[in-house]
Amino acid sequence: MDIKRVLTGVIGFPVIAAILIFSNTYIFDGIVAIIALIAVHEFYNSFIVTKKAKPVTFLGYISCIGIALIHIIPKEYLPLIVTLLIPAIILILFAESIFSKMKTNIIDISVTLFGMSYVLVFFSFIALIRGLNNGNLLVWYIFMAAWGTDILAYLVGKYLGKHKFSEISPKKTIEGCIGGLIGAVLFVLIYTAFLNKVFNTNISYILMTSYAIIWSILGQIGDFAASTVKRYTGIKDYSNLLPGHGGMLDRFDSVIFIAPFAYILLMLI
Repeated sequence: MDIKRVLTGVIGFPVIAAILIFSNTYIFDGIVAIIALIAVHEFYNSFIVTKKAKPVTFLGYISCIGIALIHIIPKEYLPLIVTLLIPAIILILFAESIFSKMKTNIIDISVTLFGMSYVLVFFSFIALIRGLNNGNLLVWYIFMAAWGTDILAYLVGKYLGKHKFSEISPKKTIEGCIGGLIGAVLFVLIYTAFLNKVFNTNISYILMTSYAIIWSILGQIGDFAASTVKRYTGIKDYSNLLPGHGGMLDRFDSVIFIAPFAYILLMLI
């Protein structure tokens, strides 16, 4: 057993729990923005250190502020601001290429934009879930699904895994992926039972079972997606920020893939 991984999890869980329980919407948004900033830095740095690209990092860093402002900017203005920001960002990137005499090339521009879409946009949905009615309770679902998937996939894969799933991530097995599905369902149903008993909610167990399966699949795709980038850039982890877990993006790769679809499904409850 990886002692560093266990210790990081033991220390990290109370920290995340405290953030989810005690922070208000605005503080929560700010914390998510900081985590996104670290994650986007890790993403860009993976291309920089391996000389695969030279993304325009300052633009990605500045954009993280947007997550902190999600619930400060009036809702009626958000669609207009987002609509204007997309062409403005593309304009800035091409202007950078032109004035740098193409030292910033189309690959650099593409990596910059992809990093913003993959990391920042996906992270923003965690903040959006927190802003829903009872969002302080609902936001736990994405972590329950991700943690349940990760824990059971790891345990089942370690002790029962025999059939490799993909060359993208050689240590992952078919048995582990199935275990991950079961883990997500267990964690989500236990949390649903907690909400129904303690907070007198009436959330359907059948509905949440179907949600958990969907979220687990999405989370595992997110894990593989992060691995495809690491395989391309030739790195093992995005950073060593979290001992035994790698970087912030390594830890949140499945969570951020679940978040956009969880936001849509949780609005139906």
